[in-house]
Amino acid sequence: MKTGLFFGSFNPIHIGHLVIADVMADQTDLDEVWFVVSPQNPFKSSKSLLHEFDRLKMVELAIASNYKFRASDIEFSMPKPSYTVDTLTYLTDKHPDKEFVLIIGEDNLVHFHKWKNYQSILDNHGLYVYPRPQVNKDQIQVSHSNIRYVDSPMMDISATFIRSAISNNHSVQYLLPEVVVDYIRAKNFYH
Repeated sequence: MKTGLFFGSFNPIHIGHLVIADVMADQTDLDEVWFVVSPQNPFKSSKSLLHEFDRLKMVELAIASNYKFRASDIEFSMPKPSYTVDTLTYLTDKHPDKEFVLIIGEDNLVHFHKWKNYQSILDNHGLYVYPRPQVNKDQIQVSHSNIRYVDSPMMDISATFIRSAISNNHSVQYLLPEVVVDYIRAKNFYH
């Protein structure tokens, strides 16, 4: 079984994430997509992050109706900050029946050579890359036969924008699944 791993803070999960995951599950050879909720991205500040269990709950709510999607808390029990290569090693040992591939945005590919053991990720797993706006392709420093570009809608939706809109009592109706909006309101998040 081929499993795409879509890592993210998902702070909060939004329609951009869901559209990309749906394209990957529907238009590639992936059998499933796991949303791996990262407790802390080593390249991002953690000050604006909701608790990891709340972000996981929002992912679970958002993907509940899609049998090809799964929410994963695998990194919650791993050392922080989380490094993708360590998570891949753990998952490969735990699920020898699965072939894991990373799903990343083209903007992450620009900095991929800075990731811990990035060559090992390329050699042993590979990347499915979706397009991102304003990426200078000349800045991409990695090339590998295990990098596959997947044509998908260019989604330029910012979780920072969404959090700011919620904080300022603006509508996010079409940016988030309704169940996620309801959860955020019920918990009074991002105010």
